[in-house]
Amino acid sequence: MLRIKKLIVHYGPFIALNEISLEVKAGEVVALIGPNKAGKTTLLLTISGILETTEGRIFFQAEDITNLVPHKIVARGIGHVPQGRHIFPTLSVFDNLMMGAYGGKGTGKTVQEDLAWIYELFPVLKQRGRQRAGTLSGGEQQMLAIGRALMGRPKLLMLDEPSSGLAPRYIDEIFAAFKEMNRRGLTLFIVEQEIQLSLAIAHRGYILSNGRLIKGGPASALLKSQEVRALCWG
Repeated sequence: MLRIKKLIVHYGPFIALNEISLEVKAGEVVALIGPNKAGKTTLLLTISGILETTEGRIFFQAEDITNLVPHKIVARGIGHVPQGRHIFPTLSVFDNLMMGAYGGKGTGKTVQEDLAWIYELFPVLKQRGRQRAGTLSGGEQQMLAIGRALMGRPKLLMLDEPSSGLAPRYIDEIFAAFKEMNRRGLTLFIVEQEIQLSLAIAHRGYILSNGRLIKGGPASALLKSQEVRALCWG
């Protein structure tokens, strides 16, 4: 579904990503893990068209999407839940969700079906429907950001540090929702510092350090790897 070939990205004179090559197959959960400032967020921003590539290509469903503008990448079926959530704090929970459907391909009926599914995944969003989004807890805001992305009917959902700053009960609920999303056929690409958490639900994983991919393979094998433990846990 997603294929990246020898991607190089610069921040000014500095190389942020150095010849990154990876793939995410349809129906998979793939985790990208590594220490802080490894380049994980940079990779997602580049896939989403927010940052430009210096060299290399990005393919989505065999189409070259390298350096397409963000709204065209979204229209092709890539959703992105950024670190920090970036909800609309003055709008209601319901209106935030509807913003996710804006410009999408859903009809009135499918929008209602999508909304019902999101309420099934995250019942608190239905309970808080008329509440201003900025008054939600951090965990509820993360659920809202994920729900908003789902309203766009993505084929691939990318998530940047979805557990960051959340209480354990919210983390458990959100990662259980990821498993259910994948069970229903959604492909997930998850960037996380919480290695155990992300690899536990992933099919495969990649390790990024200092802008380079240093290891990849089945999630179960990475969990047992001493090299991964040394890199990410010290």
